[in-house]
Amino acid sequence: DLQWKAFIFPQETKGSLVLVRVKPAQPLLNFTVCLCSFTDLSHPYSLFSYATKEQSKEILLHKHRPGEYHFYVGGEFLTFHVPLSFVESEHVCVSWESTTGIVGFWFNGKPWPRKGLQKGYTVGAKGVIVLGQEQEQEQEQGSFGTQWAFAGEISSVYMWDVGIITRQVHEAMQDRFDDVPLFGWTNFPYKLVGEVYLKP
Repeated sequence: DLQWKAFIFPQETKGSLVLVRVKPAQPLLNFTVCLCSFTDLSHPYSLFSYATKEQSKEILLHKHRPGEYHFYVGGEFLTFHVPLSFVESEHVCVSWESTTGIVGFWFNGKPWPRKGLQKGYTVGAKGVIVLGQEQEQEQEQGSFGTQWAFAGEISSVYMWDVGIITRQVHEAMQDRFDDVPLFGWTNFPYKLVGEVYLKP
C-alpha cells in the first residue's frame, strides 16, 4: 500500500524508471490510466509507457510542453491542452474504448471534451509498463536515453481494463479504491530501476 508515498526521480537520468510488474494477460479493448505528477520540467517527458514487441507506443502519456499533453494509442496520438501550472501537482486520467475510439481526459478531476482515436484498434497483451521513461520497444532491461526522461514525483498510479466516470476519477485522486482490475496505488507491483526512490 503506497498511500501517502511517491516515486521520486531526483534528476533526468539514463535508465531511471519504475517498472510496473504487471502484464495484461489479454489484449485490451478498453482501459483507463490515472496518475499524479509534480515537476518543474518545461521540456518533453514521458509519464506512463506501455510497449509491446509490435508497438512501442501502445499506450503513452507524454507531456509535450507546459500546458500540452499527448496521449498515444497504437502509435497515434491526440493532444490535450490544459492550464499552465508551473511547479504544481497535476492529476491526469485518460480512458479509451475500442468500439467507438472515444478518449476521455480529466485534468485535476475536471473532464475535458471527448475526442476520437484508433476506433476498432486492439492494444496488444503482455507488454511492459514503465513510469518516467518512453520505451523504444518492449524492454524490461534495456537502454533508455535522457531525451524523454522525467524528473520530479509520480504518485497515485492506477490502471483499469475498463472505462471510468468522473466520480471514480475523484476517488482515484484520493486513493479510495480497494479493488482495481489491473493495479492501483493500494496494490502497486513495482520495481525501481536506476536512481528512483520511494518516499513519503
